[in-house]
Amino acid sequence: MKFEGIEGCERFLSPGKGRGVRATKHFQVGDLVFACPAYSYVLTVNERGGYCEFCFARKEGLSKCGKCKQAYYCNVECQKGDWSMHKMECSAMCAYGENWCPSETVRLVARIIMKQKFLTDLTQSERLLSLKEFESHLDKIDNEKNEMNQTDIAALHHFYSKHLDFPSNADLVELFAQVNCNGFTIEDEELSHLGSAVFPDVALMNHSCNPNAIVTYNGTVAEVRAVQKISPGEEIFNSYIDLLYSTEDRTERLEQSYFFTCDCTECTTKSKDNAKLEIHQKLSSAPEAKEIEEMVKYAKNIIEEFRRAKHYKNILTSHFYSVVIFGVSPPSDLLEICELSLERMGSIFVDTNVYMLHMMYQAMGVCLYMQDWDGAMKYGEKIVEPYSVHYPPYSLNVASMYLKLGRLYMGLEKKTQGVKALQKAIDIMNVAFGKDHPYVAEVQKEIETH
Repeated sequence: MKFEGIEGCERFLSPGKGRGVRATKHFQVGDLVFACPAYSYVLTVNERGGYCEFCFARKEGLSKCGKCKQAYYCNVECQKGDWSMHKMECSAMCAYGENWCPSETVRLVARIIMKQKFLTDLTQSERLLSLKEFESHLDKIDNEKNEMNQTDIAALHHFYSKHLDFPSNADLVELFAQVNCNGFTIEDEELSHLGSAVFPDVALMNHSCNPNAIVTYNGTVAEVRAVQKISPGEEIFNSYIDLLYSTEDRTERLEQSYFFTCDCTECTTKSKDNAKLEIHQKLSSAPEAKEIEEMVKYAKNIIEEFRRAKHYKNILTSHFYSVVIFGVSPPSDLLEICELSLERMGSIFVDTNVYMLHMMYQAMGVCLYMQDWDGAMKYGEKIVEPYSVHYPPYSLNVASMYLKLGRLYMGLEKKTQGVKALQKAIDIMNVAFGKDHPYVAEVQKEIETH
């Protein structure tokens, strides 16, 4: 197996981390380190009609597939480009009608199997790492993850048996584990979910909680840009997880999902933990250690409930925003849950505590869905400054919050605040996405047209 390689980068053995990517030349902040087209990808069903199924362009007036009437395309060229993958899903959707409901992971794996059937050479997505080299960590997967994999395998057979030749069950188990551990979520400028994909060369990068690079998406291409200066010989690090939380929470998430313990400077020094977990200092009686421990436990439990809901319930979307609704509860009930949780946690935590910020973010999402623009603005204003402190420089989480706030201000005729917030978003996006990215141009146009 001979890899083509990427200019400015090389694959190497990273001490204590296994395979990794290091720089062979200097990169300045904002430089494109490398780009990687998706090996395989799927658009989430919730965004059909708003994005092209093939190139992920966001535009109005897309044309739909005449057969399934579910997939939408920019033009005939995009439809033809997608047909080798879409034809399998198109036939299955027509056959099952409203009962067609495989998970996004199942859809992605089906496309990988279809692609592997015809490929003999490495693709432009595999210049440093092939998909077949993905780690599966099968020996570390617990019973719950094993059961989820078996459920996905059963769904794959159910929905695609007439349209796909399957490898052995053992190979399927490994493939699903590989995708779950190495797959990526494609997101827009506000971090709304657009789809799922595999980018082998990007997956080769190791994790750091203080990354020197960031991954963003231009259609179905992943772009890796420097967010710190990188010198020749330095390893290039991405972040696998949301970096808002404390060292303990990040460690737990990385061990559960990626099966390693991070030893980056942020994790060894824990330099931001005091600010992230700050409690009220001027209470009439300081909370005892056990009270704080119980409140942290409560906060983690409610965060996990939201996370689980995100996996199992539909995401309801408006033009720019999404919110997860528990079961059949109306949004007003969910907002009440958020507010009650904030009141309870606020008896010990300050507003800039990351658990408070998480719940404010959920409340803001509900307000957006309910079109309670003033309520959403109130929460956004409380969130954005602490985000700027807790997250690393050029964080998309910070940029997306400025975008949400800026668009809210503009809608509420608060132009001065709106322009200021949108410009702060652009300052981050210029580095994270690159100055020529369509998302940057769209935000710039929003400023100019108001």
